[in-house]
Amino acid sequence: MKNIAVIGSGTMGNGIAHVFAQSGYAVSLIDISQQALDKALATIRSNLDRQIKKEIITEEVKNTTLNNINTYTSLQEGVAQAELVVEAATENTDLKLKIFRDLDSTCPPGTLLATNTSSISITKIAAVTNRPGQVIGMHFMNPVPVMKLVEVIRGYNTTDDVTAKIMDLSKKLGKVPVEVNDYPGFVANRILMPMINEAIYSLYEGVAGVEEIDTVMKLGMAHPMGPLQLADFIGLDVCLSILNVLHTGLGNPKYAPCPLLVNMVEAGHKGVKSGNGFYSWGHGTKDLIVADRFK
Repeated sequence: MKNIAVIGSGTMGNGIAHVFAQSGYAVSLIDISQQALDKALATIRSNLDRQIKKEIITEEVKNTTLNNINTYTSLQEGVAQAELVVEAATENTDLKLKIFRDLDSTCPPGTLLATNTSSISITKIAAVTNRPGQVIGMHFMNPVPVMKLVEVIRGYNTTDDVTAKIMDLSKKLGKVPVEVNDYPGFVANRILMPMINEAIYSLYEGVAGVEEIDTVMKLGMAHPMGPLQLADFIGLDVCLSILNVLHTGLGNPKYAPCPLLVNMVEAGHKGVKSGNGFYSWGHGTKDLIVADRFK
């Protein structure tokens, strides 16, 4: 494979485009908004500059990486030459199904279709296409240029050949791929989200405060980041969406989202992206400041 298309230029999309481009692939980055694409390129440029400062890459690698990326607001133009499309749109089932219907009718017959979904069924996504054997999950971790893991998720009809190709491709990106089967939450979020949810319940029930809960998990369990801080970084709306998928898909009440999480999302407190979650993120420093509501 030489030509990769990435659908969606947000945090995950621009990170995926960055990694592919830096590994020498021609990348078509696609979004409905040119403004969003320009913002994504600025983010990639900033992340490349950070790599230069850390002496991970050279100025020449930065320039080559940026030259490997072309942006499109037209899906048809963006995927015309794509051998693999990686969808990284918002974690919304209806939106993803629409995108895959459009990709199936637009992409060349041999194009492989991957989704970066963190919880939605690969089998369900594949079922809206005429090429279910060529649909697979390729779940990168955030931040994509830094994190090594890629969950490679086989849908019910995903072929052995397609799985092997995506496993090999992930290794060529310098990642560590782990093959998993298509069940709600896969592995990463099936384990992570109940932990985050339980941390929120501990706060909700008054067991301890925000800083205290995160400190216990950082110092007691050697986690680099506490679960409430991590939830803010992931996005509380994303956490809620994944928990709902787990709860619906597995039918087990242990996955039911904490009422505090539901209320926070409904109030627009979504973490870093909104400037307020369990912590306050609008103060312009790296200091962890607990949100006023939880002080």
